[in-house]
Amino acid sequence: MLAPHLARIGGADPDTARAVRAILDDVRASRDAAVREHTQRLDAVDLPPEQWEVPGVRCQDALETIPRAVRAALETAVRRVRDYHARQVDEGFLERDEHGTEIGMRVVPLDRVGLYVPGGKAAYPSTVIMNAVPAVVAGVAEIVMVTPPGRGGETPGVVLAAARLAGVDRVFRIGGAQAIAALAYGTRTIPRVDKIVGPGNRFVTEAKRQVAGEVGIDMLAGPTELLVIADENADVRFVAADMIAQAEHDEDACAWCVTTSTALADALEAEVARQVARSPRQAIVERSLAGHGVVVVVPDLDSAVEVANRRAPEHLEVLTRDPWPVARRIRHAGAIFVGASTPEPVGDYLAGPSHVLPTGGTARYVSPLGVYDFVKRISVIGYAERQLAEDAAHIIALAEAEGLFGHAEAVRIRMSDVRPQTSEVRHDTEL
Repeated sequence: MLAPHLARIGGADPDTARAVRAILDDVRASRDAAVREHTQRLDAVDLPPEQWEVPGVRCQDALETIPRAVRAALETAVRRVRDYHARQVDEGFLERDEHGTEIGMRVVPLDRVGLYVPGGKAAYPSTVIMNAVPAVVAGVAEIVMVTPPGRGGETPGVVLAAARLAGVDRVFRIGGAQAIAALAYGTRTIPRVDKIVGPGNRFVTEAKRQVAGEVGIDMLAGPTELLVIADENADVRFVAADMIAQAEHDEDACAWCVTTSTALADALEAEVARQVARSPRQAIVERSLAGHGVVVVVPDLDSAVEVANRRAPEHLEVLTRDPWPVARRIRHAGAIFVGASTPEPVGDYLAGPSHVLPTGGTARYVSPLGVYDFVKRISVIGYAERQLAEDAAHIIALAEAEGLFGHAEAVRIRMSDVRPQTSEVRHDTEL
């Protein structure tokens, strides 16, 4: 019964894939000229490359002129996100045994990352914060943000203010697949990055898919999702409101309610209709729920947990009498929101964890965006002579089993010249 509704991330439709491939090839060949051409064609904005970058003083001006309440909210969000992600910092390790052999792992931040922030018709300062702050905490040397130019080529002041507060180094007014290509390949104006993060439409997502390998990417984000587990104690108003909040993103957004209460399920449709009638985005919500709204009635909470783990949703709310035992049994979700006082929007804006989350069932194996996405790990090995002597026979045996004479010989040649005492080697205590 559930199989037709279980989301999966697949490839883009052939037309989208071809269109994106053409844009990527153009930018790879013609760089800035191609970016400008596609921006004019797709966004109806013609900006010469020298006008793409937003001056730092413009970002500072935006920060100083946005409403005081908005600035306070942005500052709170930055602080919460920074404090949460500071707990994810990994210092690496270096261990030395009795022979003097050292084995360790260095954790090194990326040199430069690209942040894609959707825009054009809307402003998403929360996306700036949720992507940039973990990168800053990780120690990334340079954060380059791209965002589509708005009408007249301007970028909303609240987005520029968020960039200033979050620690973005450079902001460029370009978007779409051409912006992804510019970040991946580099142009005279746009620097090449090591990794691209941030959500976008299907063209942006497909562009990220196609440049993966040239650069790193965070994840392939599909339509946003919510699953609510509710029992007979859940307030139907809360369930309806939370499903509507998810559905208002776009027509492809997905909202589920998995409930043990037939009474709640029966009341939910009317309550949704009552609340949707007040929504400024009524048409979007209605299309979303008609196409992707699902109510599943299950006999008990064990079954609800099973459904939730099969669905592996981006967001999962637990609205039950005793929510924590249920939440602890969820193995597959991007983020879990526990209890009636934790609607999903707290995670979108202020709670602390990044709201960049896996979708399309990929929460089975993909984690939320975090500090670990902005670092790489380097293995460190420093053998003492005595350790090599002890391991030589094993290494040679394995190398010969694989038919790799040179591997074996690289060890043998050292064994033929082993000095009687371990040489004096200076061992650093830090990586």
